[in-house]
Amino acid sequence: MSIADLADAYDGFIVDLWGVVHDGVHTYPGVIDALARLRAAGKRVVFLSNAPRRSAAVADSLATMGIEPGTYDGVMTSGEAVRSALIDRTDPDFKNLGSRFVHLGPARDRNLFEGLALTEVATPVEAQFMLNTGPDDLAAQDDAAAFDVLLAESLKAGLPMVCANPDLEVIRDGQRIVCAGLLAQRYEEWGGKVIWRGKPDPAVYAPTLALLGTARERSVAFGDSLRTDIAGAKAAGIDSVLVLSGIHIANPEQARHDCAQAMLDPVAILPGFIW
Repeated sequence: MSIADLADAYDGFIVDLWGVVHDGVHTYPGVIDALARLRAAGKRVVFLSNAPRRSAAVADSLATMGIEPGTYDGVMTSGEAVRSALIDRTDPDFKNLGSRFVHLGPARDRNLFEGLALTEVATPVEAQFMLNTGPDDLAAQDDAAAFDVLLAESLKAGLPMVCANPDLEVIRDGQRIVCAGLLAQRYEEWGGKVIWRGKPDPAVYAPTLALLGTARERSVAFGDSLRTDIAGAKAAGIDSVLVLSGIHIANPEQARHDCAQAMLDPVAILPGFIW
């Protein structure tokens, strides 16, 4: 089975990026062709990513991999959702966070909070909350324990953590690396408060469907993670397709078993995002 076998049943395609479209460095074989064929068939495509940065920054990154804006209809990210919540403060979790924060993450994620009425501070004791966008490039990116000192200091200071990427790990050019979600999970296990935004939270699908412009029942979500992509789509009442090119690398038989164990029911399991 491939995307071609599913195309007639759907008008809108919600597509995860890392693990489905690319590995952080290169697009997977067949992806650009599949996007072109979806466009030629009059289908709409929106990328939904747990990237802890703004949608425009992700679009710029996609262009460097050969995925031009004209081949899809929009990008929604967990980072964009966090930025919106930090601006409007109507969400109860964000209402009383304060304005002083310590950032756990690389410099490339700073676009998430640049231009906001917030003050970045150097240490947890000065902060009112922590903004976690993932491992800093200057530290080990394959070891969650590398950030234990900062997490312990933040816990001692009583800081709530905003996690802008619920993913636990991703495959980057063949290597597994830690994501913000694993650090947040660690913080939560220690007793810290974590505010999660992004898949599998069904709330992130509302702005995604608005970008897509198709009916929920005529939309389908593609992802490589049972925990975030497939579970998130199910919670949002959207059909899903599990893609085996990323974090959930398994043969179809094992993948079906894993889905059953997790009580998830994607409409298809594909080896990749291919036509």
